[in-house]
Amino acid sequence: MNVVAPLLFTLLSLSAQPKAEQTQLTIYNQNFAVVRQLVSTDLQAGINTLTRTDVTRTLEPDSVVLRDPTGKRALRVLEQNFRPSALTPETLLERYEGKLLDFEVMEPGGRKRKVTGKVLRSGGAAQYSRYGQVISQAAQPVIEVEGKTRFGLPGVPLFPPLSGDDILKPTLSLVVESGQAGPVGLELAYLTSGMTWEAAYNLVAPETGDTVSLTGLVTVKNRSGKVFPNTQIQLMAGDVSKLRPAGIDEIISSDGDNTLIGGFGGMGGGAFMGPPPVTQKSFDEYHLYSLSRKTTLQDGETKQVEFVRSETIDSERVYVYSGAWIDPNRYRGWGYENIRSSREFGTQSNPKVWVMREFENTEKNHLGIPLPKGRVRFYRKDGEALQFVGENTIDHTPQGEKVRVYTGDAFDIVGERRQTNYADSSGKSTIDESFEIKVRNRKKEAVTVRVVEKLYRSWNWEIKEPSEKFAKKDSNTIEYTVTIPPDGEKVITYTAHYWW
Repeated sequence: MNVVAPLLFTLLSLSAQPKAEQTQLTIYNQNFAVVRQLVSTDLQAGINTLTRTDVTRTLEPDSVVLRDPTGKRALRVLEQNFRPSALTPETLLERYEGKLLDFEVMEPGGRKRKVTGKVLRSGGAAQYSRYGQVISQAAQPVIEVEGKTRFGLPGVPLFPPLSGDDILKPTLSLVVESGQAGPVGLELAYLTSGMTWEAAYNLVAPETGDTVSLTGLVTVKNRSGKVFPNTQIQLMAGDVSKLRPAGIDEIISSDGDNTLIGGFGGMGGGAFMGPPPVTQKSFDEYHLYSLSRKTTLQDGETKQVEFVRSETIDSERVYVYSGAWIDPNRYRGWGYENIRSSREFGTQSNPKVWVMREFENTEKNHLGIPLPKGRVRFYRKDGEALQFVGENTIDHTPQGEKVRVYTGDAFDIVGERRQTNYADSSGKSTIDESFEIKVRNRKKEAVTVRVVEKLYRSWNWEIKEPSEKFAKKDSNTIEYTVTIPPDGEKVITYTAHYWW
């Protein structure tokens, strides 16, 4: 059954006097997001101060936009201040390094007593990157109590009252000039890092045959320092240009947990019930995917939603043998002149035959939806069980294009390639080079293998005495397609004549 969703999502209605504040998120797969909050406020004519403590700690201050979405209220932002570092027990303890501080200690029987200790080292707070990742963990505090030094706190620290300028959450403050008084619904929008999403696909093949079922999941990660309750979430797929701020330490890697939860969920038969969980539409030069219902995204949470499902996709398993092994370390930076002077270039043999999986992303093939880039995992049924048979990644794939994924090397198909002749007529600027390629099939059934040969030594070439018909794939690639019987071998020979 193919489920390709129609567009159900509509933009939130923005009125001058909204009943409740609303939030929308558009998350990009480049570790940033656009946050849009509908803010209810009552402005006075003249100067107003708007303070928000429900923003992310990774907000980009110069990206903030405050506007009346109806266009009826003229606004001018005179000043803007952002304080990302909220007060924590660790940062508060830092203020008392070298000073005395009281601690509440719990004793057996539930009695509490108070001890006084000197804070020799607070331990400091964990350091975060712009993307919300931990750069360095806090150290252990060191406290001197009753003439003895100890690691760790002796009890719960009892701090004096906070000062008026202490903040408990990241805070954005704007000084706004309004031309008129009265209640208004404003839209506050900004860019924030620390949020990302990625796609993952699970394909399951039957015990025999190549008609596969596919389930696509989107995984959303929130490391922004803010909870987004009851929020409309959209996901933007595409390579959007985003500059990295200079002078800021950035940790781009994830938190180390790349596991996808519920990998096989719902892969069996049966009809898909209810509305599609994710819809998509073209937007500018990209594709916009929308979750069909609002959801709460906790800080530090990884959330997954299914966005595409098809039970009957025709695919093809393809064997490819590219017999020349080129050592990238040895030949890095080589040009045609270096290659022509080296008889050994391209003569090392690669015995591995690649296993590829191909399928058309078309409606005719029960798919036909733009597929965002992500990891593709392949499984094959083994009775009632599923066995993992390979994985790789795909790039953004438009509707109508072919998906081709390398899944591993064949066990029972082996290749062999050797140079049989080399003649360099340097005075005439020509080279003649001959090869023999053998592909052996140790399976109990026949296989078809695509044998790929790269012609490295010149743009000008001609194939002489080929043992098999070949197809010219591009300016320096030819391909033989051969069928090898069970427990059989196929031998291909050819001579390449180069000139320059």
